[in-house]
Amino acid sequence: MSNEITVPQPVNYIADEWCDGTTGDVWNIDPNTRTPLHRLVTTPPDDVERALRHAEASYDIGRWDDEARHERAAVLDRVADLLEARTEDVARADALTSGTPISVTRTVAAFLPYRIRSAAQDLRDIPRVTALEAGGRDVRLHKVPWGPAAILTPWNGPSFIPAAKVVSAIAAGCPVILKPSEHAPSSAQVVVECFVAAGLPSGALQLVHGAGDVGAQLTADPRIKIVSFTGGPGAGRAIARAAVEDFKVLQLELGGNNPVIVLDDADLDVTADGILDGMTKLNGQWCEGPGKVLAPPALVGPLVDALTERISKLVVGHSLDEASQVGPISNEPHLRTLQARIEGLRDLGAEIHQPTTLPDLGGFFLSPTVAVGADPAQATAELFGPVVSVHAVGSPQEALRIANANPSGLDAYVFGGDTDRAIEVGSRIVAGEVRVNGAKVADLGDGSAQSFWGPAGIGGHGPAESVRVFCGDRVVGVDSPDLPL
Repeated sequence: MSNEITVPQPVNYIADEWCDGTTGDVWNIDPNTRTPLHRLVTTPPDDVERALRHAEASYDIGRWDDEARHERAAVLDRVADLLEARTEDVARADALTSGTPISVTRTVAAFLPYRIRSAAQDLRDIPRVTALEAGGRDVRLHKVPWGPAAILTPWNGPSFIPAAKVVSAIAAGCPVILKPSEHAPSSAQVVVECFVAAGLPSGALQLVHGAGDVGAQLTADPRIKIVSFTGGPGAGRAIARAAVEDFKVLQLELGGNNPVIVLDDADLDVTADGILDGMTKLNGQWCEGPGKVLAPPALVGPLVDALTERISKLVVGHSLDEASQVGPISNEPHLRTLQARIEGLRDLGAEIHQPTTLPDLGGFFLSPTVAVGADPAQATAELFGPVVSVHAVGSPQEALRIANANPSGLDAYVFGGDTDRAIEVGSRIVAGEVRVNGAKVADLGDGSAQSFWGPAGIGGHGPAESVRVFCGDRVVGVDSPDLPL
């Protein structure tokens, strides 16, 4: 592990210029040691207004013929090359702000160029104007960028989520104003530096730092035509309320307590390994992670034993330590939230298992936790950390009833030996994606777009994100007196 802790002070990028934000006495803290990393940066209202004016002035439907699309795709390929050269910068910044171990953040950082190049290829492959069948008349479907986009990203995916959303919007042709989480702005800063250095058109991307007040100014402004947000349900509802005033396009990924249904023929090792993988991936700080495990009574004891045995062997340590398998929670407010939710499960009758030895570093460390025996009907709060609750249920039908009574709407899991049966059960869970016998992050298959159901948000994500989310349809064509009405 390198002892050199370097995280540059974040700066804004507004109207094609780098400029300092404002700082006070609040610091961003290293979650491993609680030592200061840099001062928290915010953006004054006048500078946010300047960014909004520039985004509005930069919006132009423009030309999206083959040549124009290839030109912008070439810029994105340069972004990918630049990001490739800064993989370690991104990985270290991610590890120091999200708390995720560097071995994982390196994998994430190495994937960013692939995601950028995928968007560039979509630009080359997907025409923006297609002819429609109209009895010989000239009728065309145009895919048109909605307009200025506000992109607000969370602290748990501090590089990948900004990179993926920004490249989709830029590929679509929307002028972007990015506001990363105030808790983890550093890797988004690196991502934006690479976009700028690649030679984007004026106004294609701006970066403003700050907390909820900056996000609220952006999302309420009528010049913003689309808001893409990943984060908590409270902020998501506030954005949705603000968007109603001028009916902005919304993509809101919010999350919830994702259910896990364990069937009576489930392989115990496959189930325990899958749940452990899901509850510790990104330190459990991912909105699609497993939350409430619903298992037959005969399997609860063996499953809890298998989980606690595995958890006891995990190496919890400094996020820059190559040997660490689980790092600290990203920030103190979220650590307090997790501790309160664990105590809430205890109050509901749960027995709490926290078998991991924690490092003596003074940081925001939490043992991966299994809470067993609470009333599943009341255990509904999103956990969003290395925590699962385990509950005995009498049948798959009861498990489905409990899972759907307070649906996550985002992700769910089924473990079972008969995959046909497991998939049939999974198809009845109110969620946009249901994984059988595993808990990975990557898309289940080519073209597996995921929708957000109910409280999970609005919209979804999947292939050809730029056209699917950041463009609207516009039909232009020759009318006919022969049409029936």
